[in-house]
Amino acid sequence: MASRISQPLICALLALLMVSLTLGSSDVPFIVAHKKASLTRLKSGAERVSVSIDIYNQGSLTAYDVSLTDDSWPQDVFEVVSGNISKSWERLDAGGIVSHSFELEAKAKGIFQGAPAVIKFRIPTKAALQEAFSTPILPLDVLADRPPEKKFEWRLLAKYGSLISVVTIVVLFVYLVATPSKSSAAKGSKKKR
Repeated sequence: MASRISQPLICALLALLMVSLTLGSSDVPFIVAHKKASLTRLKSGAERVSVSIDIYNQGSLTAYDVSLTDDSWPQDVFEVVSGNISKSWERLDAGGIVSHSFELEAKAKGIFQGAPAVIKFRIPTKAALQEAFSTPILPLDVLADRPPEKKFEWRLLAKYGSLISVVTIVVLFVYLVATPSKSSAAKGSKKKR
C-alpha cells in the first residue's frame, strides 16, 4: 500500500522539479531593486530625507524601457527638494545596475513608512510591460524630538591630553626595560649548553 502512494507522489515531485527547472532556466531579465532612506537634521530645525534606489538586472537578458516611480511620499508631508521621484532608462543590460536618488524635505512631524517603488520594464518576447517592486524602507520618525548627540569633548583632550601622553610614554619605557629582548634570550640559552 505504501508503494502505491509513494509512486504517484514521487512522479508528481519529479514533474514539479522538471517544470521549475524549465521555468528557472528561461531567458528573461530578473529585476531586483533596493530602496534606502536616511534622515538628516538641518541647523534650521528642518529635516531632509535622502532616498536612494538601486536597480539590478540579475537575469540573463536585457530589460528595455525601464522606468522607476516612487510616489509613496505624500505631498502634504514631503516636498521634493532635489531630483525627481521618477526616472527612466532606455535599457538595463544583464548583470547591470542603475541608481537613482532624490531628496525630500519634511513638512510634518510623525512616523512614516514608505511603500516600495515600482519598476516597469519591457521584455522583447512579451507585449505587456513587466512590473517589479523595490524593498520597502524601515519606518522613519520624521522631525522627532531626539536627545542631543554626545560629541567628542575637545576640552577634555586639551585638559588631560598631555597627562595621558606622559603616562603612556612612561608605561611603554617600563615595558621595554622590563621585557628581555629575544636576541639576548637566545644567547643565554646557548651558553647554558
